[in-house]
Amino acid sequence: MKKLKLILILIVGLSFEIQAQELDVNLQLRPRFEYRNGYKQPISYGQEGTSQISQRSRLGINYKQDDLIVKLTFQNTRTWGDVPPATVADKNGVAVFEAWAQYNFTEKWSARMGRQVLSYDNQRILGEMDWAQQGQSHDALIVTYQTEKQKLDFGGAYNSTAENVVQTPYTVANYKAMQYAWYHNQFNENLGASFLLLNTGYEYAPNPAPSTKLLVDYMQTFGPYLTYKKGKIDTSFWLYGQTGKNTDQQVSAWNAAANFGYNITNAFKVGLGYEFLSGKDSNDGSTVIKSFNPIFGTNHGLNGYMDYFYVGNHLKNVGLQDAFIKLNYNVNKWQFALIPHVFLSAADVVTPVNEKLDSYLGTEVDATFGYNFRKNVTVTGGYSQMFGSKTMEFVKGGDTSHTNNWAWLMISVDPKIFSWKK
Repeated sequence: MKKLKLILILIVGLSFEIQAQELDVNLQLRPRFEYRNGYKQPISYGQEGTSQISQRSRLGINYKQDDLIVKLTFQNTRTWGDVPPATVADKNGVAVFEAWAQYNFTEKWSARMGRQVLSYDNQRILGEMDWAQQGQSHDALIVTYQTEKQKLDFGGAYNSTAENVVQTPYTVANYKAMQYAWYHNQFNENLGASFLLLNTGYEYAPNPAPSTKLLVDYMQTFGPYLTYKKGKIDTSFWLYGQTGKNTDQQVSAWNAAANFGYNITNAFKVGLGYEFLSGKDSNDGSTVIKSFNPIFGTNHGLNGYMDYFYVGNHLKNVGLQDAFIKLNYNVNKWQFALIPHVFLSAADVVTPVNEKLDSYLGTEVDATFGYNFRKNVTVTGGYSQMFGSKTMEFVKGGDTSHTNNWAWLMISVDPKIFSWKK
């Protein structure tokens, strides 16, 4: 056992003094099979669906000593077969998903710096994006003030492509600078409220270029998120606005949603929900951005699991209305869910010949299951089908008369392989 402790410490490159208090090492292996036949958009006429297996492999090290907390997470994401069996180098290599240090100055004040996950409320605006095998993390500095019922985070980031010596365009598809403030107050055991103010700056070269100087335009996303839970009732509501500028274009957009859940029994829960994300008429020739952008949200968990909307797509488009029902049933080690969605555009869909199409985009039905096979081993899977309209075909392309469906099966193995406390 002593040899194992020494090997782990040497591998991760951490130096411990004898007063070290806590050390945990966690492993995650997560292969996922997917059958894609109209995933993200209707499959085109004459094309065939495809299937593949992707995998996430993570090694996480957590260390705590007095008021200092350190986390380091390595990960590799791959598609089975993307390199041959006898390869000498991995295609994606090993990446650092998290690498941060936190110091607790007092019981209420702390600061965290480094590569880290930014996840707040229901992750509509800032989330971990855990469904994606690569996840989502930021290089940032956060200062936190926290009491028993309140929490206030101030965060900021400033990005560059490398350690440059002269002005160099930031060519990464990401913000150049970001600042945010998030405040949460848990008024009582039933009512909680948060408010987010996010300022994101994107760099661009002016066109026509009056000079060689690069510019940064800032877009603001702001609004409240409310939750109310009492007895069998579980509700949430949010309203976000977007303003400012993005690459020399004015922004004027908004997002609102309401969800209501009711536990009929301890095992069976029913939910109703509606979300509106503003869009822009397809024949609107103005340069104003009227389509809401969830920016860093965990969008797979919202607006249907087939990822037709806001998962790397549907930006600066006609927006979305999403009305849905959630049916959840949990029994023993099993979890089942059925979620039908009805999608409509939020703005007018107009063809090049000035024909206004119906706002109805389609209906998606998502069915999922989960089974806790044993401690640290979970099996999940699901089947989804999209019944798209001609309006969906116009907006997204492809062939909606084709059967458009998606199925997946995932195994998550998450053991704690090493733990030490002194």
